[in-house]
Amino acid sequence: MMFRKIIWVFILFLSTLASAQEDTSHIRISLITCGSGTEPWETFGHTAIRITDSLAGTDNVYNYGTFNGYDNDFLIKFTRGKLLYYLSYYPYSDFLNEYRVSNRSVSEQELVLDGEEKIAFYNFLINNARNENKYYKYDFFFDNCATRIRDIFPRVLGSGFNYPDVLPPKQALTFRQIINQYFYRVHWQRFGVNLLLGSRIDKKMTNSDIMFLPDYLMKAVAGASLKNKSIALPSQPVLFGSPHIPAELNGPLILAIFIALLTIAGLTLPSLIKLGKVMVFFNLFLSGFIGCFILVMWFATDHQACANNFNLLWALPTNIVLAFAPKRNKNKYAIIAVIFLFISLVLHILKVQELPVLELSPYLLSLIFVYGYLYRKGTAKKIS
Repeated sequence: MMFRKIIWVFILFLSTLASAQEDTSHIRISLITCGSGTEPWETFGHTAIRITDSLAGTDNVYNYGTFNGYDNDFLIKFTRGKLLYYLSYYPYSDFLNEYRVSNRSVSEQELVLDGEEKIAFYNFLINNARNENKYYKYDFFFDNCATRIRDIFPRVLGSGFNYPDVLPPKQALTFRQIINQYFYRVHWQRFGVNLLLGSRIDKKMTNSDIMFLPDYLMKAVAGASLKNKSIALPSQPVLFGSPHIPAELNGPLILAIFIALLTIAGLTLPSLIKLGKVMVFFNLFLSGFIGCFILVMWFATDHQACANNFNLLWALPTNIVLAFAPKRNKNKYAIIAVIFLFISLVLHILKVQELPVLELSPYLLSLIFVYGYLYRKGTAKKIS
């Protein structure tokens, strides 16, 4: 009997020793995922890493989403895509309070790693937070707070680490389609973003690509494995945040229909000829201005997603010149402009670059009426 007790004590001692050898780091690491907010920059949520060191008595959040908003050239740098983001770390209580004040949800997934793996993860972040390493040029789709953390796991944990497939089943989603889902309630933001972002975001996402969104990174970490063992405990809610917010009225659609009605009425009813001339100028100026802005975002900024923007086919920058040149022959120009407009629609159908067709269709109809008016006017001058 005594011998059995000794054996059991010995086994218990060995198991305790083994577990102590597995993790003597005194470190707890977890992935923090924050829900959407009401501000434009809060729409897609946020991701950070929480590290608690019981030996040092610290509980910090490592946050790749910080930037200096007090820079003298902040707005210019932000618009041009040259704003540097950086990795910061500060107390978890301060981080949590920010989300409590803004009424946003926060959830936490503790990572199941051994001591050496935790130390390697921690050391990577410490080194990355040094002044010489912490800055990076933020890119919403390809280099953001979520992609930075996504890339840490395979880099630190090695070839034995694997992410599961978190792409929605039987769907070939593009970047544009997924961000439109997040913009479900803020139609002006969705419409503006769709005008300024080019065809690069219309490519089908890979499993790695979709983790640019914190929600999908959280799903990926939940199913990730290291040498066929799960690396994370189930996600636990910390803050619940505000309930689902219903969508606003579709302002861009209402405005586009209003412009189309005024344009068509002004160009078809003889009694509204003055209104028609005003709407011709307005449509040409507005489409030209949009085209010029697209050109600036494409060629004068570092925003990768703004390149190859085929919205230029209907938003011709030259329209802004045409709006102020009423005496010139415009019938040939009108034919070319209509051809370009229809090419942009074909590219949409072929999914080369998708257009926000619901809101844009009434406005494109307005432009067709304007070009038709210019063509008739130019042809009539030739005959006379």
